[in-house]
Amino acid sequence: MAASVTTTLFLFSLLHIILFHSTTTAADLTSDRAALLTLRHTLAGRTLLWPTTHSTPCNWSGVQCDLTLNRVTALHLPGNSLSGQLPAGIFSNLTQLKTLSLRFNSLTGSLPSDLSSCTQLRNLYLQHNQFSGTIPEFIFGLRDLVRLNLAGNNFSGRVSTGFGNLTRLRTLYLEGNNFSGELPDLDNPNLDQFNVSFNNVNGSIPKSLRGKQKEAFTGTSLCGSPLDVLCPKEDVIVPPAISVDLNRDKKKGSDLSGGAIAGIVIGSVLGFLVILWLLVFVCCRKRKSKKTSSVDIGGGTRKINDAESLGEKPLTGAGAGTGNGSNGFSVAAAAAAAMSTPSSANGGGGGVGNKKLVFFRTSSSVFDLEDLLRASAEVLGKGTFGTAYKAVLEGGMMVAVKRLKDVTVSEMEFKEKIEFVGVMDHQNLVPLRAYYYNKEEKLLVYDYMPMGSLSALLHGNKGGGRTPLSWEIRSAIALGVARGVEYLHSHGDNASHGNIKSSNVLLTKSLEACVSDFGLAPLVGLPSTPNRVAGYRAPEVTDPRRVSQKADVYSFGVLVLELLTGKAPTHALLNEEGVDLPRWVQSTVKEEWTSEVFDLELLRYQNVEEEMVQLLQLAIDCAAQYPDKRPTMSEVVGRIEDLCGASLMRGMDNGLNGDQVRGVESD
Repeated sequence: MAASVTTTLFLFSLLHIILFHSTTTAADLTSDRAALLTLRHTLAGRTLLWPTTHSTPCNWSGVQCDLTLNRVTALHLPGNSLSGQLPAGIFSNLTQLKTLSLRFNSLTGSLPSDLSSCTQLRNLYLQHNQFSGTIPEFIFGLRDLVRLNLAGNNFSGRVSTGFGNLTRLRTLYLEGNNFSGELPDLDNPNLDQFNVSFNNVNGSIPKSLRGKQKEAFTGTSLCGSPLDVLCPKEDVIVPPAISVDLNRDKKKGSDLSGGAIAGIVIGSVLGFLVILWLLVFVCCRKRKSKKTSSVDIGGGTRKINDAESLGEKPLTGAGAGTGNGSNGFSVAAAAAAAMSTPSSANGGGGGVGNKKLVFFRTSSSVFDLEDLLRASAEVLGKGTFGTAYKAVLEGGMMVAVKRLKDVTVSEMEFKEKIEFVGVMDHQNLVPLRAYYYNKEEKLLVYDYMPMGSLSALLHGNKGGGRTPLSWEIRSAIALGVARGVEYLHSHGDNASHGNIKSSNVLLTKSLEACVSDFGLAPLVGLPSTPNRVAGYRAPEVTDPRRVSQKADVYSFGVLVLELLTGKAPTHALLNEEGVDLPRWVQSTVKEEWTSEVFDLELLRYQNVEEEMVQLLQLAIDCAAQYPDKRPTMSEVVGRIEDLCGASLMRGMDNGLNGDQVRGVESD
């Protein structure tokens, strides 16, 4: 009987423990679900498709759970056009989070203090939002952090020494903020990815960070290795004080004759005059050297370092030019060669020592190198092949000048390939007007496009003053780019662009698309920053200098997906465990969330949904994994023309005027 009672009590206790554990686990997952729904209702922007019924959040888009813990462990909401401030009290419930990704949204304010409750957080991706304020101290208490990306926000204050407490940290990206002051010595043993570029930090780079890439510190006032800017000497050696025994001097002075004293005085005066003459001579030599070895376009009061324009976008904020026309760029080597070396006998060509620009027959205006060197200029951006400048000549004419870097071919091969580029003549290509070749400098002169790049138009201004890009504008841009690339491909099987991306699509005043940077890939070495074009690069491309036409089709498909989704493809590749833009679109469409793919600005055009889906499918076809599955550019142009024609007819049926559909019917 006693044994029976004991067994009954044991079973009762065991059942109580099981029920209590189940209730506690369910309550934890319920609190996770409630926190996520509060987040959904608080933030503005694209609605998160999470059901409000009593369903498990583990099946929601962007939410991952640990089935063992039955808790939410990852939240991925990148590029969802979310805006507003993160509410307090959310993350105190999501205590098992290991990954939080809110990158590429428009979130503002400071980080909520209850984020400190997520002590198991390993990956925190908050880049490219509008968070502000100083980095809160609780961040440095998240000791399990491995990846921390705060780039592209408005954080300010000093870079805290607290980052050194995160001993497991492998990635720390702080670029594009408003940090100031000196950098601390971050002795993190595992830190292999670091970037603090385009901030207001100054002083010398600490020893623990000197092994990082040069690009990690560009656009700052830092000095020392790995930058080429030398730091001023910090330790000034003060000569020891000289004590003088006046009495002894008096004694010795009394022993000196008058002639000796006069000789000492005369010698001192002559020595002083010699030293003064040497100083004047050295100053004159320096001034003369400056006049003959460096010419600043615009004669500005400050020079803009190439690194200040890193990022392939219009400069705003840190590192931007003043915009008053006084921004100069140094073309010292080209100017020195041009001014000091006589031109060749025939007066043409771009050989070494020739100071003449070589113009193509498509050029309507001719000017010389001296005119270009005297022009006022400002940095437009730094791309894969070099830095681009806007130059305003004395007559008011504006041109774009690209200063090539890392040219690896010989002069003869350079001239042969660049002349092939110069004869390309199509309304959807940015024409190359002239070039200059010198051993030290290679300059390309293009027409200036006043509306900037498609990348800037899509991603540059997310504020209230932004002009929405209509379906007609976007489809016309896609058609223009397709026609330009098709024209390039028509010049032989080996003719390709090699670097199709939204920053290389420039726009006229009427928003017509013109493709730039074509034909330059074979001229330069491998890019020093391969991730810059990785989002557009076809999977089969191993050498970016040799890109096939089918690889161009892949890049074009990614660009069209960027047009339709509003998401930059490179954003999907920044350290997060995720997929690229084509794979994300395919997975979303497969789950019948097609409307969630499109940019919010496109969802207002209800009468063109069919054409939007058709263009989306075409982009997916172009971005197929295998080259033989992709269409040719001629087929692409035909399909876009068909859907644009259908859109035009539908617009006329609905009473749209010519301005609303401009650019679609143009050939």
